[in-house]
Amino acid sequence: MSRIFKTLLLCCAASLYATPSLAEWHYEEQAIMGTEVTVQLWHEDGSKAAQLIEQVMAEFRRLDDQLSPYKEDSELSQVNREAAVGPVALSGELAVLIDKSLWYSQLTDGAFDISFATLGKHYVFRMKQQADEQVTESLLEALNYRHLHFDKRAQTLRFGHDKTRVDLGGIAKGYAVDKAVEILQEAGVCCASVSAGGDARMLGDKRGQPWLVGIRHPRDKSKNAAVIPLAGSAISTSGDYERYFIDDRDERVHHIFNPATGKPADTTAGDSDKLISVSIIGPRGFDTDPLSTSVFVLGKKKGLALIDRLPGFEAVVIDSNRRLYFSRGLDNLQPDNSK
Repeated sequence: MSRIFKTLLLCCAASLYATPSLAEWHYEEQAIMGTEVTVQLWHEDGSKAAQLIEQVMAEFRRLDDQLSPYKEDSELSQVNREAAVGPVALSGELAVLIDKSLWYSQLTDGAFDISFATLGKHYVFRMKQQADEQVTESLLEALNYRHLHFDKRAQTLRFGHDKTRVDLGGIAKGYAVDKAVEILQEAGVCCASVSAGGDARMLGDKRGQPWLVGIRHPRDKSKNAAVIPLAGSAISTSGDYERYFIDDRDERVHHIFNPATGKPADTTAGDSDKLISVSIIGPRGFDTDPLSTSVFVLGKKKGLALIDRLPGFEAVVIDSNRRLYFSRGLDNLQPDNSK
């Protein structure tokens, strides 16, 4: 066999081994649940990947149809119409969401409260509309999770105040990303990322590397305040920049309500305990979502103390002075507070 022929054989063999795998990343983005839902997954079959992505998007649409307070025929809207009259039978899924919501209300002494909708429904951010002092004062008593009489065994919910209303905006998207990841896990997907607005969950890693999740700078959307490497985790971010407007007093009016006041949680500049962004890292979006809201309302001191008590959870917070702080488990990260 000639030397040239041997060389050709070796080159051919090398080219066969170097042939790239048919597996690749597949990506899709759709507007669902009032936000951008994105799915990125690794799969060797393009048509199968497309089917899985559609299953995920269909799951988000199903949950939106069931849990949206803006759709008259949703189960949640039915509850808001009828629960002040008497107990309303809940589906098993909604019962789980109500149960978890009330658990977090008790854990945070009311900082997390799905009855914020009692006053929240009077805020229309795209129209710069908010509840005035008279409306706030008249409805504040009705904004209290203790008015939500949930019978876990019978799976019914009754409102103890005729003005009370609920909204699952602080927990539903985290729950939805978990359901999406379950679909991908059951299909044998090794590596994926699913996000819905400020809530995301990673399935596995990014083909041997961690997913690098950027935490947006709350006052400059073109920058990240931090980048966190994650694998097999969920992360939820709550910030006063997500849905807001500046009112005629030059104050920021945003969508994260303090149940104690019935108003958006105060983010007055200069108070180092006030927060403008909270990111919570943990195993499931079903927990990181309500925790990010809770810590935002509690403030830096109480909020970080809460996370430090909860095994498996970490926090990255930014106060109203734009300074970055981490929970104890992330102490090895050095915040850059020069900006």
